[in-house]
Amino acid sequence: MTELQALLLGIIQGLTEFLPVSSSGHLEIGHALLGIKDENNLLFVLTVHVATVLSTILVFRKDIALLCKDLFAFQWNDSTEYISKLLFSSIPIVIVGFLFRDKLEALFTGNLFFVGCMLLLTACLLTLTQFVKKSDGKITFGKALLIGLAQTLAVLPGISRSGSTIATGLLLKGKKEDVARFSFLMVLIPILGAAFLDIITGELKSTKVDLLPLLIGFVSAFISGWLACSWMIKIVKRGKLIYFAIYCALIGLIAIFAA
Repeated sequence: MTELQALLLGIIQGLTEFLPVSSSGHLEIGHALLGIKDENNLLFVLTVHVATVLSTILVFRKDIALLCKDLFAFQWNDSTEYISKLLFSSIPIVIVGFLFRDKLEALFTGNLFFVGCMLLLTACLLTLTQFVKKSDGKITFGKALLIGLAQTLAVLPGISRSGSTIATGLLLKGKKEDVARFSFLMVLIPILGAAFLDIITGELKSTKVDLLPLLIGFVSAFISGWLACSWMIKIVKRGKLIYFAIYCALIGLIAIFAA
């Protein structure tokens, strides 16, 4: 992988992790367009994902600090309840990750037709949010689990994680800013968990990436992720997801015809 390829893929990961357009789908398309043959390089993928996690922590640093402070009070309060909901929402993806990891990884083979179809599905899901009236509903444990199921669907390349979770939260009558906050914080658990699992199981031992492309990918993913996360919060509050639905539909159709 060259430095330029690492830069482009890092930017793609950072932007599309938070914008509802599917980071996995765009990385698959990016690999195809750039002619990268080592698309299954675990270390690079892990690095850019960790970078976007750190950008999430930066954006929500005050919220996370308050949650941690209340958590270590060792009593049931709003923060411990919220953290419990985040953990509860992660149950589906943890189960799927453990049971079907190898089968899921087999889907990331540069199949643009499949990616295009999933992008069209993402477009349909985002379009549905246009018909949802403004609501101030609270995220309950039941809703957290349903949002977690939507996140599990997003393991498929072309299904947007942020798009599916935010759309599901809005369809469940959740308050826009609360849904966006929950969607971005809930991703910390599975990504950090997957990174930890890769490290302790020795999955990274067989991977080889030059340090410079790795560093460039990390920095570009972190900066673009920070900008995208901050921007997306404002977009959700304004309810402008339809534009991303149109974008996903167009890119999906292009991917299908290019397959």
